[in-house]
Formats: sequence, structure tokens, C-alpha cells
Amino acid sequence: MPQSVESWIGRSETHHDTLRAEPARFMQATIGRDQTLKAGDALPPLWHWLYFLEAKPLGELGRDGHPEKGGFLPPVALPRRMWAGGRFAFHANIPLGTRASKRSTIKHIAEKNGRSGSLCFVTVLHELFLEDGTLALTEEHDIVYREDPRPNAPQPDAAQAPASAEVTETISPSQVMLFRYSALTFNGHRIHYDIDYARSVEGYSGLVFHGPLTATLLIDLAQRTFGKTPKSFEFRGLAPLAGMSPFQLAGNRGNNTMQLWARRHDGAKAMQATATF
Repeated sequence: MPQSVESWIGRSETHHDTLRAEPARFMQATIGRDQTLKAGDALPPLWHWLYFLEAKPLGELGRDGHPEKGGFLPPVALPRRMWAGGRFAFHANIPLGTRASKRSTIKHIAEKNGRSGSLCFVTVLHELFLEDGTLALTEEHDIVYREDPRPNAPQPDAAQAPASAEVTETISPSQVMLFRYSALTFNGHRIHYDIDYARSVEGYSGLVFHGPLTATLLIDLAQRTFGKTPKSFEFRGLAPLAGMSPFQLAGNRGNNTMQLWARRHDGAKAMQATATF
């Protein structure tokens, strides 16, 4: 690994924001809920992704719509970027309307070789602090960088998800839903709205449903099943949800945990997750 990339480990930046109720209410509308959240209510888990956003000028974006690498994130040479997974600990409620800060630190960088070629994993530690200094949330965010797809390369076989579960819900994606979530999180990644780019450059069969949104829907299912917010949550993306085919959220409840997954229309397991209460 080039020293210039390794030297990014330990880099840190801090963003401040007021956690206004409006983005959370817009998120409720995006997932088909009534807009009930107001100042003072607890921010639902993983909805912190609606805040602490950063906008780079158009001239500082890469071909995929993300900011060019080499700023806070290291200058990894591989062109494709994906959200691979994450681990979360919820320490305190985050009231809407409050001022808060998020400190992000490059924790780990590792190169690997996979079936599809070279990979580079970058793990970023995010810590969210309330205005009084209380640590409310910690997140380890795994990003994977990959090579461009090889022409005519066969699609890798995806593991099959269980066919049945104690709790299931069906999600019917739409271009409007993807657009709204991209807008709420200021996510410029073209795989979510530019179908020609998604197919011809990154090799997907259609527009890609956001991994973070899938994770958000899974933890929401766990929270509604148990009737309370988890103490911790982790998820891992396994196969893309590309195209507008409906998919299933599913889970099995244990004593203080819930095993969750997203089941693609072809039976593949797109994401797996665990919520601990």
C-alpha cells in the first residue's frame, strides 16, 4: 500500500449542525410515514445520516458524483466506491432541535484481493456529541473501493436468504424514493439516479437502492418489533439491490437480539444485520 494512503490513518475532522426537525419529517414522508416528528423528539436510529452534510463544488467531484478522493478520505486509486457495512453503539437519545457535533477519524485502511479483483477497505470512526459534550452515538463506517467491472465477467453467485422469517415486510422501491433519500443525505453517487452510468460504468442491472437506507429500514423493523431502540446494531452489505423490483425485510427475534436480513426478488441475501437490545 502506498505510504501516501497509509498516512491518512488517524486523520480527523469535525462538523457541527443543528438537528432540525424538518429533514426528519421529510424522511418520514420518504418511507411512507406520517410527518409527526418535532423538536424534542428522539431522532430515530441511523437518521443522523441526514445531518452534518458537506457540499463540494461541482468541479471537485469525481466521475461517480462523490467528492474527489484525497481530501478527508484517502486517495485510493480504485474507481468504484461502496458502503460495505457498519457497527453502531447508541449511548443516549439525540433530541431533535439540538446542536450537535460529529467527529470523524480514519481508523483503518486495508488492501485485499477478492473474486472481482483488487479491493481497498477504509474504516471511518464517527462519534456524535450533544451540545453538553455527551457522547450519544459511535459508528464504525466501512467503505470498500473496487475495480471497474471486467467486460462480460459473470456476476458472482449471491448467498440465498432464508425463505421464511418471524417478521417480514415488503419494500417497493421507486425512482422517487431513491431521489428523495439521495437529496436528504446530499448523496451525489450516480448509481442511485443515473441508470446509464449505473449500467454502463459500474455494471449494475439498474438503479441501486441505497445500502444505508436498507440498513435504516432494517433497524426500524427491529425497533418496532421490540418497542424500543437497540443498544447496538451492525450490518453488512452482501449483494446489490439493483432495479426497482420489490424486496423483503425479514427478521427473527431472540431474547435480546434480532437477526435481520434483506431478501432480494431472486432470493439472494442483499444485507444481513443484528440488533442488540
